[in-house]
Amino acid sequence: MSAPAPRSELPTLPVTFRPTRTRVVLLTVGAAMFLVITVVAMTLEQLSPGERASFVFTALLFFGVLALLSRPKIVANEDGVTVVNLTRTRRLSWAEIVRVNLRVGDPWVFLDLSDGTSMPALGIQPGIAKQQAIRDARALRALAENHGTGTDIG
Repeated sequence: MSAPAPRSELPTLPVTFRPTRTRVVLLTVGAAMFLVITVVAMTLEQLSPGERASFVFTALLFFGVLALLSRPKIVANEDGVTVVNLTRTRRLSWAEIVRVNLRVGDPWVFLDLSDGTSMPALGIQPGIAKQQAIRDARALRALAENHGTGTDIG
């Protein structure tokens, strides 16, 4: 006789899921690029002030793109889930989330919604920290099943 599969322990709400390692890498690379490009612009004597400003502006633009890529997160609280992706934020009640999916090969978690659609949730990504992403996906799934209509009750 086999033992039942251990149920994921529910995290204390509110909880935020985000790809921390990816975020650290992106922001570190962005800051380093900004610093290097700015130093180069200031040390090249043959550049005019306008050219220096364009170097710094370009460096700031690169940093901005990397900061935008580091934005995704998922915030769960008693009322539901807020999914922050690259350019959009969407608030979902627990009842709207039918299932939390992270299949082999998926770049991030997908939420199956009660309206029949699926929504990407970039706040949980298995890229750099696969085991952490799996733990986070299981925790979010357990929360959705506990708070929403994700399971058959009765």
